Amino acid sequence: MTLNDAVARRHTVKAFAAGKNLPDAEIETLLNVLRNSPSSVNSQPWHFVVAATAQGREQIAQSTQGAFVYNGPKVLNASHVIALCMRTDLDDAHLQNVLAQEEQDGRFLKPEAKAGQDKSRRGYVDIHRYEQRDIPQWMEKQVYLALGGLLLGAAMLGIDATPMEGFDQRALDQALGLREKGLTSVVLVSLGYRSDEDFNAALPKSRLPRDEIFTFI
Repeated sequence: MTLNDAVARRHTVKAFAAGKNLPDAEIETLLNVLRNSPSSVNSQPWHFVVAATAQGREQIAQSTQGAFVYNGPKVLNASHVIALCMRTDLDDAHLQNVLAQEEQDGRFLKPEAKAGQDKSRRGYVDIHRYEQRDIPQWMEKQVYLALGGLLLGAAMLGIDATPMEGFDQRALDQALGLREKGLTSVVLVSLGYRSDEDFNAALPKSRLPRDEIFTFI
């Protein structure tokens, strides 16, 4: 499948075929996509909760009650559901952990390179903490970078996907014990095989014309 084919085929699935599970190898590929997602100054302010069992999906479905009940079946009938989460803060422990991993992976050819990377990253964190005062929004942007890669990766593999902001964030955080771990949920993605009830599959894609969204200079 070409990239053009994948983006043309991709759509937000409205109904999944229950009981049809994706191959483990394909899920591992998508997890690799998430792990290798880009983030500003390699801050990696995320965590991904993967529900691969009925019990796991039921836990996540606790956040689709009330106003979000329409998303319940998309969670329960999918093969896998991933809760993309972000840290509640970019604290010193996390920054030290990222730096140590970079050193272990051979990112620093000279000792001063390690110090420079640490100083640069902390400089950006301080800008967002003190000047722009938007640390949560900044971290959330990085999570959405990961979301884009996940959706494109799924499309390239021919996997059906549904991104969802329609869930009770507080309920999900409680169900998964996220806040005790310094995390909070941002967006859900259901993965699997669409069912015949997926009406969106038969509808044409609708996007604004090319000349309205691109300016060439």
